[in-house]
Amino acid sequence: MHHHGLNAWQHSHTFGQDARKPGEVRTIIVIIITAMMMVVEIVAGIAFGSMALLADGLHMASHAAALAIAALAYVFARRRAHDREFSFGTGKVNALGGYTGAVLLAVFALMMVWESVERLINPVDIAFNQAIAVAVVGLIVNGVSALVLQGDHDHDHSHGGHNPVNDVHGDLHTHHHDHNLRAAYFHVLADALTSLLAIFALLTGKYFGWNWTDPAMGIVGAMLVARWSWGLVVASSSVLLDRQAPESVRNAIRAAIENDGDTRVADLHIWSIGPGIYAVDLAVVADSPQSPDFYKARLPEGCRIVHATVEVHQCRDNVGAKVATR
Repeated sequence: MHHHGLNAWQHSHTFGQDARKPGEVRTIIVIIITAMMMVVEIVAGIAFGSMALLADGLHMASHAAALAIAALAYVFARRRAHDREFSFGTGKVNALGGYTGAVLLAVFALMMVWESVERLINPVDIAFNQAIAVAVVGLIVNGVSALVLQGDHDHDHSHGGHNPVNDVHGDLHTHHHDHNLRAAYFHVLADALTSLLAIFALLTGKYFGWNWTDPAMGIVGAMLVARWSWGLVVASSSVLLDRQAPESVRNAIRAAIENDGDTRVADLHIWSIGPGIYAVDLAVVADSPQSPDFYKARLPEGCRIVHATVEVHQCRDNVGAKVATR
């Protein structure tokens, strides 16, 4: 066969990963804001003797580092999108960035608990008014950062109806986000939470003399941060480990392929290869087998399958299997 004759059967494996994601610019903006506020909080914490402020500043410093990882993941995924060494493109770099951010969050939660217990045992004197003022500014900065990163978090719901394809589409909206942006968003929420708890602790310390509230709030904050971290570890690791797509997606594909009574799905693998996009590997057995393209045309559009490999077998003698890749 002439080499150019293969072009019709060959395709790019970029899957849109070379496009600049909205989360990339947002993340870089938030890194700059966070880094500036972090310096202010650390300097103020040392100057005013506030462990709460110093801890909040260090918390922001750790998150600036985590956000920098997220930004690097975006840039790497975009620049290496056309690299053929990546079997299914660079979509999973996003999940890897999210996973790394989640692990860092868990480490910071442990550090917050350690620091809080230390402060329970050895309370320190605090210049309350100045510390409260800086903590309030920190909270405002975190609020602005969360708004910048909000992105896809406002449609975190299902659009599913009774149609299985619609159900699949809804499932995608529920389960498959930009894990990198989600990690960055949770880091900013965790920062806002620690700022809020620091303000509460400083106010009660100032007006009621309760020295224990500052470290107690640190422990509560750490527990909430750890919970967010675990949720993100589960979501991003399932992508990294090629976990099968949700059951509703698999059922919709089976129903679409087997709709004539003549065809059965013998083997089905469908996994996420990037934010909201899937690859599918499908083996079909039929009494009167059609071409692989015939079965690929049946795949529901709502599933957002960008790469499909279909293997076709005849039911009677299983000879002459046809294989095609899209």
